[in-house]
Amino acid sequence: MNSNNHLKIPADGWAGLKQHWKGELLSGFTISLIALPLCLGIALASGVPPMAGIIAGIVGGLLVSLTSGSHLTINGPAAGLAIIVLTSIQGFKKMAPVGLSPEEVEMFAYQCTLAVGIGCGVLQLLFGFVKAGILSNFFPSSVVHGMLAAIGIMIFAKQFHAAVGVKPQGKEILELIAEIPNSIRHLNPEITIISLVSLAILIGLPLFKNKYIKMLPAPLLVVLVAIPLGHYFDLTHEHKYLFLDHHAYNLGPKFLVNLPDNFLKGIVFPRFDYLFTSFGIQMIITYALVASLESLLTAAAIDNLDPFKRKSNFNRELFAKGSGNILSSFIGGLPIIAEVVRSSANVNNGAKTRWANFFHGCFLLLFVVFLTQVIHQIPLAALAAMLMVTGYRLASPKEFIKTLRIGKEQLIIFISTIVVTLASDLLIGILAGILIKLTIHIMNGVPFKSLFKPFLTIHSADNEHFTVDAEHSAIFSNFIGLKKQLDRLPKGKHITLDLSNVRLVDHTVMEHLHEIQEAYQRNGGIFNIVGLNNHSQLSDHPRSARKLNVGL
Repeated sequence: MNSNNHLKIPADGWAGLKQHWKGELLSGFTISLIALPLCLGIALASGVPPMAGIIAGIVGGLLVSLTSGSHLTINGPAAGLAIIVLTSIQGFKKMAPVGLSPEEVEMFAYQCTLAVGIGCGVLQLLFGFVKAGILSNFFPSSVVHGMLAAIGIMIFAKQFHAAVGVKPQGKEILELIAEIPNSIRHLNPEITIISLVSLAILIGLPLFKNKYIKMLPAPLLVVLVAIPLGHYFDLTHEHKYLFLDHHAYNLGPKFLVNLPDNFLKGIVFPRFDYLFTSFGIQMIITYALVASLESLLTAAAIDNLDPFKRKSNFNRELFAKGSGNILSSFIGGLPIIAEVVRSSANVNNGAKTRWANFFHGCFLLLFVVFLTQVIHQIPLAALAAMLMVTGYRLASPKEFIKTLRIGKEQLIIFISTIVVTLASDLLIGILAGILIKLTIHIMNGVPFKSLFKPFLTIHSADNEHFTVDAEHSAIFSNFIGLKKQLDRLPKGKHITLDLSNVRLVDHTVMEHLHEIQEAYQRNGGIFNIVGLNNHSQLSDHPRSARKLNVGL
């Protein structure tokens, strides 16, 4: 029995606010200090005005918090969608009518992209209505992590140039990667100093063991240090300076965050005349797929951190994100998802209810209304440094090593997803990863008939004990059907899943089965997994894929 079961689950709604408002207010304020620079940075990475990131954070806090299917997630813009938004912006620029000025082309692409965000929201509403939350169980973990790693590489490559004060010539991701050596040769020294100091804080602060130092959010400290550095280098005025090599470098306000004088001036409305082009439809699907998948995975991850072991309503989560994206995009904001780093910090701060997310949105609104001039003084190089760290973490060598430990076949799928994504786009990368995984499964003996359909037989000697015999395969592509049949069984009973006659149990299903096992235990039931004695593990990892030994 889980030791947390004795904890009294906090009340929801107004009752929860009355009981816990002090703790939720404090956590919301702390998260807003982390969220503000990240909202600005994600807007920078997305190729949209900084206000778009703040609008998304405000809507994610004030609206989505009250309708979300999760209790502790923090909603707002996130790095995972930044590259998709940037792709949309660049694509619509190519479709701009002839005769527009460069500024008008930028606005055209921005407004068309806002329409895509609304289309994404409508599609997410539909996902919630048809109860598509279960689809989060379909995607193989190696493909999902490969997608996130590819996004990390894209973010790092894009922001590296901003961090050294150089505007790259290329637009495609492979071109940006190839231009990194050239940007190093032509870096702007004072902009690079701001980036290096910011990186030192972001990397070094977590290494301190002092609990009081750990309470200080690294992104906030970066801003507090970068603003004085920006003043020291006089970024507010257009000028040239000589460095050690006696070469003249340009500095000026273009290296600072640019915000309108007031919040209302930052509102931009979408245009829909290019939404139903082939490119617009492709972007809607990409937005909705990645935004929904990331939000559901984050909600599931935060459920595991929740001390009260509450479970999110995934379908309600999709509905909430859809409504939030419609509003955010309608007034000029970025798309909204549940963001894992801020959500984890929210749990660590002791938040108990969704009101912490609401207060985080309130504080962001207050910041942008009353501290516009302060925000305008933040150097873009500091934001680029934050995003470089985010990108590195998504695609760090640890992710490759961790995937390899699960199994060599997982590493093949992981790397293939990354390579295809970088060479094409996210949707094609995800599809490639899934196809490669299915091909590996067929090579490991999975029959075609069980690729998408589970074969289960359920026996019950009484109303307390149930045995589920599985045949052929238990893999990611047929797990939804398997889970549906398991969910129909009474809760709190003794369930035995026999995998003796299954030729292959893949890593994704092994992970999901252990989650089901833990859920049964929390509810006072028993869920046993048997029949794997004649299977060989494809690696030493405890949840690696299992293959039935030949001849048995």
